[in-house]
Amino acid sequence: MKASAALTLPADVRLMNITATVLFAACGVLLLAALAWWLVRHPAFALGRITVQGDVAHNSPATLRANVAPRMAGNFFTVDLVAVRQAFEAAPWVRQAVVRREFPNRLRVLLQEHRPVALWGTEGESALVNSHGEVFEADPGDIEPEGLPRLAGPDGQAAQVLAMYRALAPLFQPLGLELVQLVLTSRGSWQATMDTGASVELGRGPVQEVAARTRRFAQTLAQAASKLGRRPEALVSADLRHGDGYAIRLRGVTTATGAEAQKKK
Repeated sequence: MKASAALTLPADVRLMNITATVLFAACGVLLLAALAWWLVRHPAFALGRITVQGDVAHNSPATLRANVAPRMAGNFFTVDLVAVRQAFEAAPWVRQAVVRREFPNRLRVLLQEHRPVALWGTEGESALVNSHGEVFEADPGDIEPEGLPRLAGPDGQAAQVLAMYRALAPLFQPLGLELVQLVLTSRGSWQATMDTGASVELGRGPVQEVAARTRRFAQTLAQAASKLGRRPEALVSADLRHGDGYAIRLRGVTTATGAEAQKKK
């Protein structure tokens, strides 16, 4: 007990030690703050270059840098990378931008552009659908509609319409027909148009169900048309909404009611 008591420091000494520790810590914090302030203010760390890489088919790196630079604030340490990313993604055709710092005063930006796979909406609209099923806007002069199908449907359904198109388009190809337009109506019914102008009512249902109906139609259309002396390209319209089959109308083939048929005899 006496040895322990002898090792105990007086209260004033302990207070001095604590005070010294606090002062040293405060000095360290002030030193770090001063260093940080110096780094923030030093011209060596002012942003001097933005390197743009990736997809730039529709936007030149120089144009992108010129448009984004005025919206940037701060230096290498303080620039808001989220704001820079959003500024690049606001440019036409840009789907995604990844922004990284490169010491001491550079930014590197990797861009991914939209890859258009279809037109979206009614005739004359400038919206497009990319390969991810996302709708984006583009300048009419930048759009090359040749070879792109037209898809349409309610807002937020572009991915579903694109998935249906990808499932159905290959089914018509063996018939020499190209699916150029697919519409999902507000009532959930699917309507297709071929490059020949033929229209096909596909009915309702998910991809698997509609594709199964279309596959049966595609596999038997040539045989049904040949019985009337026609080829599949003569298709004018088809209705696949019947549970036990489908109805077709072929170019050059007329139908008559029973009364009309009797008059012709």
